[in-house]
Amino acid sequence: MLSRRIFIVCLLFFLSGCTSNDQQSIINHHADALLTKTNELQFRFQLNDKVLLEEEAYVIKVNIHNKELALALGADEIFYGNENGQAVEVIEPEGNKDFFIYMEPIPLQKDLHVFDIENMIENQAVSIEIINNEHSVAKGYLTHFSSQL
Repeated sequence: MLSRRIFIVCLLFFLSGCTSNDQQSIINHHADALLTKTNELQFRFQLNDKVLLEEEAYVIKVNIHNKELALALGADEIFYGNENGQAVEVIEPEGNKDFFIYMEPIPLQKDLHVFDIENMIENQAVSIEIINNEHSVAKGYLTHFSSQL
């Protein structure tokens, strides 16, 4: 009975360590989608500096979990940073060791109302995954929406 309790406590400790690592990797209060004036959607987030190593190659995979949003973007998976992918701008502010990632905006192929996009984003329609050598380094959902309209 005691060994079972120790096993459960160890399992909970391990699982909480896994989830807290993911939550700290992509800083959720800076993970958002921006609807630009030209009806494009740009994904942006802040990444903990401990995730990236200096000379490693990373690919950012954006998963679109909402069918209507995927149709409007023309894909349910978008890759950034590989030879066939979109461009990524990484900004490292002075005095802060966290990286800001701004991905190249994607034009909407189908018009969606601003409030509908906001609702989709806030209901976890888009997730971001940082991949290094086929292994997931960090994963998180975009949780905020803003618009230039």
